[in-house]
Amino acid sequence: MLMTLAALAGVILFSGLGIWQVQRLHCKTDLIARVEARLAAAPVAAPGPADWAGVDAQADEYRRVEVAGRYDFGAELLAKAVTGQGSGYWVMTPLVTDAGWRVWVNRGFVPDDRREAGARSQPAGEVRVTGLLRISQPGGGFLRANDPAAGRWFSRDVAAMSAAQRIEAAPYFIDADAQPGPDLLPVGGLTVVSFRNSHLSYALTWFAMAIGLAGGAWYALFRRPADAD
Repeated sequence: MLMTLAALAGVILFSGLGIWQVQRLHCKTDLIARVEARLAAAPVAAPGPADWAGVDAQADEYRRVEVAGRYDFGAELLAKAVTGQGSGYWVMTPLVTDAGWRVWVNRGFVPDDRREAGARSQPAGEVRVTGLLRISQPGGGFLRANDPAAGRWFSRDVAAMSAAQRIEAAPYFIDADAQPGPDLLPVGGLTVVSFRNSHLSYALTWFAMAIGLAGGAWYALFRRPADAD
């Protein structure tokens, strides 16, 4: 009896885990479909102060946006980055919009040996930025906390960056699209949009374990004795 109850509990547990993975599969495929639709859509106006409270990852991350204004290079910061082009930095620059509010723009990537301001472009006058809306990344990177006092940034934490530069800015930032021109720094358009989706294989594994346990229990309980004949 004890073995039967233990087997039944195991089958229920493994089946529940399989069902949970199926539910997560549906959520992930829905998320991927929504993000792909945002990436393919035409840019919309970047959310202004009246809409900041409603900006969240589920509804807005990777939405294509556009905004016009002037860069505030005096408040520019560098955040550590590792990309397909190697190790370096994201160039984070506040943009003062035509409406007067600010938003941080990730203008792109520069390698370690090109981090000096003179090694990258600094467009004067009004610019129009298109790119992907990204949600702030508070705290820092893996095992590396941001250190605003020392100017060391391992994530794009816009609230902390704004506080460090004594400005008020949107609660999100924009990953700018690539700009035309050979060897132009910083290099934009390097956002990697990728979602791991292994939930189907996990679900099949849990269901297989449930079936295997049920079959093993049935065999152990109801098999005929060897000397039955």
